[in-house]
Formats: sequence, C-alpha cells, structure tokens
Amino acid sequence: MLQVTKVVIAWAVGSAAMVVPIHTSSAQVAGGAVQFRPHRAVYDITFDHATPGSGVADMTGRMVYEMTGTTCGEYAQNMRFVTRLTNQEGASQLNDLRTTSFEEVAAHRLRFSSSQYENQKLAEAAQGTAAPGKENGKPFTEVKLTKPAKKMIKLPADIYFPIQHSIALVEAAREGQSLFTANLYDGSDRGEKFYETSAAIGPRAAPGSIKVPSTLAHGDQLEGLSSWPVAIGYFEPGPSQLDALPTYELSFRFYENGVSSRLYIDYGDFAIRGELKELTFLEEGKCTTDAKAPAPRTKR
Repeated sequence: MLQVTKVVIAWAVGSAAMVVPIHTSSAQVAGGAVQFRPHRAVYDITFDHATPGSGVADMTGRMVYEMTGTTCGEYAQNMRFVTRLTNQEGASQLNDLRTTSFEEVAAHRLRFSSSQYENQKLAEAAQGTAAPGKENGKPFTEVKLTKPAKKMIKLPADIYFPIQHSIALVEAAREGQSLFTANLYDGSDRGEKFYETSAAIGPRAAPGSIKVPSTLAHGDQLEGLSSWPVAIGYFEPGPSQLDALPTYELSFRFYENGVSSRLYIDYGDFAIRGELKELTFLEEGKCTTDAKAPAPRTKR
C-alpha cells in the first residue's frame, strides 16, 4: 500500500499542482506567460481494475489538495490522501498520507515533509530540503534529510522540483510538443530517490469542447479554458529506458489554469481513478523572499 500512496504524492505535487498564481479570476491569454490559479481540489478515489494475483480487490478514498502561491515564485502545497484498501481475503487497511511542501522556483529550493499512517499508526515519515550544490566545481542537487534520519544525498544537477516541472510541461504543451522528458524529485520514497519521467502530451482541446459536470462548483470556469490530456511514465533511474516499463503511469486532463481532472493511475497489476468533486479558487499569497536564480535546463 505504501507504493500506492507514494504514487499519489507524485501526482498531487507534480501534476495537479502545476501552479503559477495570477492576479485576477480570468483565464490566461493564449501565448502569454504560463499562469495558473491557486486552488483547493477534492478528488474521490475509486477502484478501476486488478490483474489476477495482484492481491487487491477494492480501494476507495478521497484526496484533498491545496496550493497557494505568490508572484515571487513561492508555492506552498498541502495534500491529504485517505484510502481503504481491501485485499482478496476481505481484510482491509486504512491508509492516511499527509504531505506539505514549499518551493522557491527561481532559487531552485524545495522544503518537504510527509507522514504515512496505517490504521491510525505512524508507519513512515520523511522531511528535508533540496537545493543546488557544488563540489570540485561540478554542480549537483543536494538533499538534506532530517527524517527518517539525518542524511545528505547527491542527485543530478538537472533535477526538476514539482512546480518547475509543471511549468516546463505546460510550456512544452503550448509549443505543441507531444513529448517532454525530465528528472523529477518531490521528496517521496523516504526522500532518497528521483524518477526519470516521460510525459506524452495529447492534442489541445479548445475552450468549450470539454464538458464539465454541472454538479462541480466553479466548473464553469474550466469550460472556458484550453486543456490537454497528459500521461506521465515514472522510471527508475539507470541506463536507457527505451525498452523498460514504467514503475507506474498516471494520466489526467490538465487545464491551463492549473486544475487537473480525470485522474487515472496504472501500477501494472491494478489501477485506480480520481474524479474531481469539489473545486475552490484561492487568493494569492504574500511574498516572503525575492531570491533569483536560473531554473534547471529542460530535457527534451
């Protein structure tokens, strides 16, 4: 079950959280800067299918995701994901994942914390920071963990953090690219690893061409926006992944204001869905820093 919740972390902070705040409630102008709206979204999680021998019979739950941001390129994200998984013997387990992060895009700095509870008992926790480092003139990404234990980890210099990755992905989509690859780090997996990602970007859907359920509050603000179907494969780092299968794959419809819907996560032996049920747009926050530094170079 830990694998399931880690995948949802990756989706929540790496896909649904594609956010750059804007000053007004209007949608971004086509061809302008990438601009998304801070928001709070609630998703109902349902079981889709499982292959024989997976051990999974059912899974239900709910995820609440909230993002706030500033014009200084600072973004705070909070997510809580609660599920009940039932195995093929009928036994169930309650899982409760709670994550927070703060990212400074221009300075390329990330602060993160996560706690995983199983049947109301703490099972795993991670906390730390990630920022640029340099040794003998060679740059790298320096991760400093404080939980589960103090530890320093060196990752490649071209790592993307979640918001940086999201901005680059949207820029690729707007340029009409169908493929975007990048190394992504979000603090999941005990904060000790990153993933090589490959995103397939589908054709742009024009405003009004995708119908939003009338029961979704503020859903009418999505119908006036462009959107793209996106599928992201997450691979273990290593040699060429041309013939490798992803550790997991997630897909969703991404609107240009930063809201995601129609979540689908495929783990190979089973899959789940997430439907957007509640949507609230939030006010832009106040700046706390004005750090300036280049973002990592895009891998394409």
